[in-house]
Amino acid sequence: MSSIELTSSQKTILTALINLHRETEDAVKGEDIAEEVNRNPGTIRNQMQSLKALQLVEGVPGPKGGYKPTANAYEALDVQQMDEPAFVPMYHDGAEVKNANVEEINLSSVHHPELCRAEIHLQGSVRDFHEGDTVVVGPTPLSKLVITGTLDGKDDTNNILILQIDDMEAPAEEPAH
Repeated sequence: MSSIELTSSQKTILTALINLHRETEDAVKGEDIAEEVNRNPGTIRNQMQSLKALQLVEGVPGPKGGYKPTANAYEALDVQQMDEPAFVPMYHDGAEVKNANVEEINLSSVHHPELCRAEIHLQGSVRDFHEGDTVVVGPTPLSKLVITGTLDGKDDTNNILILQIDDMEAPAEEPAH
């Protein structure tokens, strides 16, 4: 499948649909997507028509109806669709974040300790995060890495939090002799 170029509005709406669908596994109502992305429900309906034409969304008729992302939607956003992803916990100002899973952690400028940043790619909404918030990510499944940081910025369209790292800890095991 060739890569589909989406507008930032389409990406935002599709990302919201995938996040909301993950929480319930049911069809997602246009009104819920509109509320999540802070847009008018009519705008969402119009955008869904183009996303349907691109085969990224399927409409579900009826009272329990709404929209569901297709496998192509995950591919278009480069989101991994796994049945049982490893769960990486995350804490926001001390409280565990429900309905979110850390998908990827990118460390940038680790060679410069004062400027060390982490990009946290989330499966879930970043809407409730604000600059200056304290975020703790981890432990990760294999290395048991825990990152504590202060939110420096965020990318709502791609569900990315940018943290200024305050502390990183990974318990290293003693090698067996």
